[in-house]
Amino acid sequence: MNFLKAEWQKLAIINYEIDPEILEKYLPEGTELDFYHGKCYVSLVGFMFLNTRLLGLSIPFYRNFEEVNLRFYVKKKEKNTWKRGVVFIKEIVPKYALSFVANTFYQENYKTMPMDNTIQVNDNELTVRYSWKDKSWHSLRITADCTAKPMENDSEFEFITEHYFGFTKRKNKTSEYEVCHPKWDHYEIKDYQLDIEFSALYGKEFEFLNERMPVSVMLAEGSEIEVNTKKYII
Repeated sequence: MNFLKAEWQKLAIINYEIDPEILEKYLPEGTELDFYHGKCYVSLVGFMFLNTRLLGLSIPFYRNFEEVNLRFYVKKKEKNTWKRGVVFIKEIVPKYALSFVANTFYQENYKTMPMDNTIQVNDNELTVRYSWKDKSWHSLRITADCTAKPMENDSEFEFITEHYFGFTKRKNKTSEYEVCHPKWDHYEIKDYQLDIEFSALYGKEFEFLNERMPVSVMLAEGSEIEVNTKKYII
């Protein structure tokens, strides 16, 4: 059953290499960390949630909004197949009702903060900026070529975006849901700027990201998505 349908558009993705030990306490039972060429990744992702429909219903004032999340990558073996997915450290949205629904139905760590976005094209350049505020404003901005390109097989971009399951650590159990979407095109990055205090947002264990250079920066076009109802696997 589809719990949610929407469009995810203009996904700004900032990837960092991280010590796997930092993520151990967040790892849901039954899953293991997924590595790309021996590297363990954590990603900060900002994007637009558009035309949102919950259980088939379009709710006024809650159709279009920003989200910023911090996530890492896992896999779970089921029979002879690996399911690749993500685990969220925290997801930030601009409206309390969104956090309430997500925390209640999916037991994710959603937080509500004031948010803003800018998406514009000038002189064949695409600029995407997401900002959000706790005690102070944080932001990420990416400038890219305005022509999207197809995903390359076995690329880092494919690894980051082709994780189709969400796994959530609960007390004595793990929940799982599937996100369905086609392969995404991507934009060639020209420049980026980050103004983020990671320790204020995510705790002291992520403070090192304030000084660490990203492994890579990506901008995905996005698409329509469907989120299936969760199930408990442990």
